Amino acid sequence: MIDAYGRSGFRFGGMSHRGSILILPSGIRSWDVTSAADVKRSDFDPVFRDEIQVEFLLVGTGRELVVLPDRLRTRFREAGISLDAMQTGPAARTYNVLLAENRRVGAALIAVD
Repeated sequence: MIDAYGRSGFRFGGMSHRGSILILPSGIRSWDVTSAADVKRSDFDPVFRDEIQVEFLLVGTGRELVVLPDRLRTRFREAGISLDAMQTGPAARTYNVLLAENRRVGAALIAVD
């Protein structure tokens, strides 16, 4: 679960991380993305390589909602993964709810101040 977000990072599991994160069933890792406008298809490669495929991937786009490119949405649709973009705060909260429901959910969260 995500315990807190803001101040350019996240708190989870008694630890903290400065910068954006990618959360998958295999664990939480640093995600080298600072702006949704700069996101590339390859930024999501770990999602498709993870040993346990997620049903949903929530993308926290920072303070503002950014529509993800159609080619990226198509890639997820073809893999059978639902993709939903929203601001980072709502994405972190939605991730926690879906995780509590034992859903196979992942999150790509861009850090906010």
